[in-house]
Amino acid sequence: DRQTLVAVLQFLRRSNLRESEEILRREARLLGDDLGGGSVATVASSSPGVAAVAAVPPGKGGARAGAAGSLPGAGGRSLPAGPLGTWGALFGGGVVVEDQPDVSAVLSAYNQQGDPTLYEEYYSGLKHFIECSLDCHRAELSQLFYPLFVHMYLELVYNQHESEAKSFFERFHGDQECYYQDDLRVLSSLTKKEHMKGNETMLDFRTSKFVLRISRDSYQLLKRHLQEKQNNQIWNIVQEHLYIDIFDGMPRSKQQIDAMVGSLAGEAKREANKAKVFFGLLKEPEFDVPLDDEDEEGENEEGKPKKKKPKKDSAGSKSKKQDPNAPPQNRIPLPELKDSDKLDKVMNMKEAARRVRLGPECLPSICFYTFLNAYQGLTAVDITDDSSMIVGGFADSTVRVWSVTPKKLRSVKTAADLSLIDKESDDVLERIMDEKTASELKILYGHSGPVYGTSFSPDRNYLLSCSEDGTVRLWSLQTFTCLVGYKGHNYPVWDTQFSPYGYYFVSGGHDRVARLWATDHYQPLRIFAGHLADVTCTRFHPNSNYIATGSADRTVRLWDVLNGNCVRIFTGHKGPIHSLAFSPNGRFLATGATDGRVLLWDIGHGLMVGELKGHTDTIYALRFSRDGEILASGSMDNTVRLWDAVKAFEDLETDDFTTATGHINLPENSQDLLLGTYMTKSTPVIHLHFTRRNLLLAAGAYSSQ
Repeated sequence: DRQTLVAVLQFLRRSNLRESEEILRREARLLGDDLGGGSVATVASSSPGVAAVAAVPPGKGGARAGAAGSLPGAGGRSLPAGPLGTWGALFGGGVVVEDQPDVSAVLSAYNQQGDPTLYEEYYSGLKHFIECSLDCHRAELSQLFYPLFVHMYLELVYNQHESEAKSFFERFHGDQECYYQDDLRVLSSLTKKEHMKGNETMLDFRTSKFVLRISRDSYQLLKRHLQEKQNNQIWNIVQEHLYIDIFDGMPRSKQQIDAMVGSLAGEAKREANKAKVFFGLLKEPEFDVPLDDEDEEGENEEGKPKKKKPKKDSAGSKSKKQDPNAPPQNRIPLPELKDSDKLDKVMNMKEAARRVRLGPECLPSICFYTFLNAYQGLTAVDITDDSSMIVGGFADSTVRVWSVTPKKLRSVKTAADLSLIDKESDDVLERIMDEKTASELKILYGHSGPVYGTSFSPDRNYLLSCSEDGTVRLWSLQTFTCLVGYKGHNYPVWDTQFSPYGYYFVSGGHDRVARLWATDHYQPLRIFAGHLADVTCTRFHPNSNYIATGSADRTVRLWDVLNGNCVRIFTGHKGPIHSLAFSPNGRFLATGATDGRVLLWDIGHGLMVGELKGHTDTIYALRFSRDGEILASGSMDNTVRLWDAVKAFEDLETDDFTTATGHINLPENSQDLLLGTYMTKSTPVIHLHFTRRNLLLAAGAYSSQ
């Protein structure tokens, strides 16, 4: 009886009675032949008759692979055409029966005792095969080297063949791509079974399937080779630990593959980037712009549209029509506009009317704020939207706020003094401020570890800071005191940012999770889990419905604030990601990492559309100009670079084929997009900000070495 057989085989495997299992399997194989493939057909519910087992033409097996959803080999893996027959034929029918239930517990997945002395032979055999295959397949199949190398090494270590593991590592680690060096360093320190239990990165590597994107032709070639060679050890690893995302069409070239790989878990599955994303902007609330008498034009009614117009021209971002790609206005609850916010918007529009239109012919001026003698160690910077205040987070756990304008920072008067004020007077907001407290700098004490992230609220009433001490603190900029300490992360918090509409904020940290908070809740509203390493930077989309997170697992994810789902996974960086910037129109995302590259992504199509090379060190700051014409990047190599964003995003090839297979064609040379490079004397750039009139502000701490 099939069910009993499955249960017994499972039990034998769990109890590690390999020999008995083999014997029974042989018996089952006879059984399989007697049944004439019936055992397989029962799994593939719609398999027509006997011959179907081995003769399902490619492309027709989609439904069947679905029917056998729990096959570790086929189910959960996108093998649209992997007819079950071929999987069965591989081990002679019986294996499909045996493997149908989910046998693989995480650690015991490494119990497959192949002959440890043959591992090097297996690997070098496959290596020889791939290196001798045609050029068009070689690039694709070479992606197998790294995940197979790691899993075979871990399998040897787990089964306590330490000397074999050591010689396997020494013989083949030099063949791996240069961007895996850091991972290999971690791997080389795992030499005993005990080491594996505590190492989170390796646990993740083992539990999450490494994703490879391979064309059907290359995949068939690999399968045929492994079948002929009876190389079960490697085939088992491919089935257990790799997710092969097969596409129809031309194999990808080495350049195309290199652009996309390099993250801890391989590439993103194509399915991961298919969900609809509302990347458009929300409609601005309408209210009249009162004209001041002191406006230099001094126009009357005709001036009104004029005032708004420049804002509208700019990438059409503030047009009155609803953007077809925008989320519904009430998709997530956003705070009501206060009167002060409306005033601020009016100011913003006036500033926008005087904004400089940037472009290759008209580059912005750059004003650099250098923190001198910052021996406390500057670790974070933010500048308010109206560029009136700048904040620094320091390694000595202080947060320091400066006024950048002649207007000094003042606190509100004490309660006793406030009770004496005439509440009805016109200048009540001025009167509540205590002149005696006026100063250019305020220091906020409260954290007990370095401050890694700071963010001003859009209305400039609050300031967020996050720290190594595991907390995010909310400070009042009226009283310069701490209002709340949010405790949700148990480990250092690397970044935090306010939503462009205020009220909500996001934080990300060493616990690999990003959290969404609201200022009036002690607990997080959403927890975004999925990264395989620290969440190093966080950013809100301009419409506040999405959050981007960059991680040390070398991927960028886009999360939906409404339901907490991950809607995009972008792979391609070769090092931890440290900066993110959305374009003002919400369509594109720029990301920067320790690999010195800026990558550009089309959010709607889920595709990489550009790569900007030029920096020689980690990129800590990225910012688009107010109209999105220019992208500024700031790096540890002490430079600010300006890139032509309009040109980078024009005439993109986002046809269906590219979207379906990820055959991206990046221009060979990004130098024609580079508009300028500006050196500092010896100051790494850690923050960039465009003022409302498109003056670029940069900030960093002077380093003497």
